[in-house]
Amino acid sequence: MSIALLDDPGGSPETAPDALAGFTIGVTATRRREEFCALLERRGARVVRAPAIRLVPLAEDADLLAATRAALTGPLDDVVVTTGVGFRGWMAAAEGWGLSGDLSAHLTAARLLTRGPKARGAVRAAGLNDHWTPATESCEEVKQYLLAQDLRGRRIAVQLHGEPLTGFVAALREAGAEVIEVPVYRWLPYRDTSPLRRLISQSISGGVDAVAFTSAPAVLAMLAAARADGLEDALVAAFAGPVVAACVGPVTAAPLQARGVPAVQPERARLGALARTLARHLPEHSVTRLLAGGHGLEIRGHAVAVDGELKPLPPAPMAVLKRLADKPGHVVARSELRTVLPGGPSRDSAEHAVEMAITRLRRALGPSGIVETVVKRGYRLACDRGEAM
Repeated sequence: MSIALLDDPGGSPETAPDALAGFTIGVTATRRREEFCALLERRGARVVRAPAIRLVPLAEDADLLAATRAALTGPLDDVVVTTGVGFRGWMAAAEGWGLSGDLSAHLTAARLLTRGPKARGAVRAAGLNDHWTPATESCEEVKQYLLAQDLRGRRIAVQLHGEPLTGFVAALREAGAEVIEVPVYRWLPYRDTSPLRRLISQSISGGVDAVAFTSAPAVLAMLAAARADGLEDALVAAFAGPVVAACVGPVTAAPLQARGVPAVQPERARLGALARTLARHLPEHSVTRLLAGGHGLEIRGHAVAVDGELKPLPPAPMAVLKRLADKPGHVVARSELRTVLPGGPSRDSAEHAVEMAITRLRRALGPSGIVETVVKRGYRLACDRGEAM
């Protein structure tokens, strides 16, 4: 497999089949997980699947039935539809209870405010007319839209999207509205937490280059799982450092940004746009390019391209190569290289472990002369100091 070391200015690098080759990306999504993973794998990424949450429908839930009956006690002025899947679930549950006719009549007479295109599509698929959709696809803009009007005496139903919209609902009530919260489904931790816990460990140890999030509950679930193992601070530090936190939109990114973590986001909150954003961001910001021993090196997450040919590396040789690349042309002592080896070998085996990692690195790189031995001192990449492509 070969990859271009430099992007073709006439093409679209983020859509190239090898744009993410050599990178490892954790995916926490539950819904549409396989579709999103396929988008990343199609671009060459190695994907670690670690679902963080599961969606639990509330068709049999007493709270949803109670909220629906409350909504039907009088005319509705506004209905806030936050998600397409939630709206469809509400309509299906109402049909099961024999309330679909009454609910449709109330919704037809109300203004339907849809948070984004998916919610709008679900409303239209139900044969209803949407009134307004914010450009930002955010609940905050919906809230501001409503607060700009006189809400005194208005009845507003708010379809929740897996967690309470406490501030949203409180602001409408303070403005004089009667608000009915409609809990259509809720997010719960994924039953098997072991994949997520492994992803947390990989993120902290540098085993992944990015973690992609498609919902705020998934972010909160990962942070909670790390907190339960005493690793939350280490995980946040990893996201604030070498590991890219990629979020589908501002709502998803908010829990990370509240902890000072910068999140990479696409301009439009879509899975395809998120995949393209990662395919553009990682090669631009997470690649080291060097000339060593007369050969071009492009060092990625778990692989190195030598003169354009991609060569995957095991963790120990890759850790050694990255440390050598931190000081191109400079000698790096064996004692320093020992500290980056996975597993932390004991002092007795340290020198042997470093030698084995160097041997495997040279074998994987192919051409000789890229990694030089400096007798009694250590190893170096054979390039002029600071030389880069």
